Amino acid sequence: MDLDVTHAYVLTGGLLFAIGVTGFLARRNLIVMFLATELMFQGVILNLVGFGVRRGDLHGQAFALFLLVIAAVEAGVALGLVVLLFRRKGTLDADAWATMKG
Repeated sequence: MDLDVTHAYVLTGGLLFAIGVTGFLARRNLIVMFLATELMFQGVILNLVGFGVRRGDLHGQAFALFLLVIAAVEAGVALGLVVLLFRRKGTLDADAWATMKG
């Protein structure tokens, strides 16, 4: 495969990851933080596919498939937690959950 295609995969994956990190650190809404985490997952998956294309084997694609399954499970758990947290405090602001009371 052409080296330029691999660079496009890796650069796009890195850009997605950087946007996800920026969104996670800049926002305080739990839903936006969750979506930023998913964007970081997608950036890593795209990089794995790009490196798999570069090597010419299916190891990157297989590992990307496993990460998609993990991301789907994480999405279900995270959305359940977000709903639970919203029901408890009535807000999705992460600062409302900064102090733990035991």
